[in-house]
Amino acid sequence: MSDSIIKTIDIAAPLATVWDAIIDHEKFGAWFLVALDQPFVAGEMTTGHMTYPGYEHFPWVSRTVAIEPMTRFAFEWPATGGDEEAIRNGVPEWTLVEFVLEPITTGTRLTVTESGFEAVPEPRRSNVLRDNDGGWAEQVGNIKRYVER
Repeated sequence: MSDSIIKTIDIAAPLATVWDAIIDHEKFGAWFLVALDQPFVAGEMTTGHMTYPGYEHFPWVSRTVAIEPMTRFAFEWPATGGDEEAIRNGVPEWTLVEFVLEPITTGTRLTVTESGFEAVPEPRRSNVLRDNDGGWAEQVGNIKRYVER
């Protein structure tokens, strides 16, 4: 079983537009469907709550790892996979999410990678991988629609 999820999508928008949609916490929230309480700052926590219908009671917590302008944004977050019991109890395992951008002829290629699942014990590991894989498939479509509108 893989210990990472990788989703790549080509977006017909300038790199600066895609970068702004990722790094600006309010724009990130618009396409990711999360209300964030503060901007992303390297080394700091970001909190908030999901606004995705049916998941509004789910909290958001992340720790920004890297902001490399126009190239890479990375954060860590708890490996819950939407498991309400894990969210209530807190989980010690966090995964790393990286957004890597590169210019292409038609706009921007975005690759989202989530890694670190090997630290998550079974059976939660399989559930988190499955749920997050589907989630990232949806989210790369969301950002594409958001910036191409």
